[in-house]
Amino acid sequence: MLSAHPAKLMKLLYRTLSSCLVLILLVAPISAQEGTIHYDRVVKIEIDLPPEMESMRDRIPTENTTKMVLQFNEFESSWQASAEQDEPRTREFGGGGKRMRMQRNRELNITYINHDEGQMTDQRDFMGRTFLIRDEQPVLAWKLTGEQSEFDGYVVHRATAMRDTSSVEAWFAPEIPLAVGPGPFGGLPGAILVLTVDEGRMTFTAKDIQIGSLEEGAIVVPDEGKEVTQEEFDEIVEEKRKEMEAQFGGRRGGARFIIRQ
Repeated sequence: MLSAHPAKLMKLLYRTLSSCLVLILLVAPISAQEGTIHYDRVVKIEIDLPPEMESMRDRIPTENTTKMVLQFNEFESSWQASAEQDEPRTREFGGGGKRMRMQRNRELNITYINHDEGQMTDQRDFMGRTFLIRDEQPVLAWKLTGEQSEFDGYVVHRATAMRDTSSVEAWFAPEIPLAVGPGPFGGLPGAILVLTVDEGRMTFTAKDIQIGSLEEGAIVVPDEGKEVTQEEFDEIVEEKRKEMEAQFGGRRGGARFIIRQ
């Protein structure tokens, strides 16, 4: 090699440096990728009204929108309600001598995921109590459909999966090459920008995508609340649901609002 013609040596050196530069450009975006994505989460509301309150149906919202925020880097991510949801929101409906009030406070739930270890920590507020659930991040058997579209300037690809008995559809952007998404959803070769559960029962749509350095300490592992398993938490929720159903279900003229998430 040392006896080669100088021109050939320079050509070989140029090719080697060019190859290294291409490799750096391919790897650098992945290693440096972090940012914040703001989403709108829309949940359909199932309403069960007694006959005497049926006239109020048109004045009652049929869906609930919450502004959520995902912060992420190549190792971890956090998901929670946006600070824009700080103020409680109250709406009153009336008619025929009956009045109904719906009040929503800001969600205090936080979902933290360590992507290297595949571990998830979920801080959940329920009926004035805080719970801490540590578990493995759900792994979905995604199927890539080959369909492609454009969303907010990003080329996105469609994937589908089943989570328990729920169908899930995701549009992800390989240009943001991290397996992140709304809440526990992820595991695709790109950030999920649009996600639909059960054909619209719940949808997540990215509204603001900011790729860049996060503030120091932006992603924090939640550590408040009573530690329970997911099964224990589900039992607590189900027990409270039955208790409330027994307490209010039989009241004359009562209305029942069901928000499934």
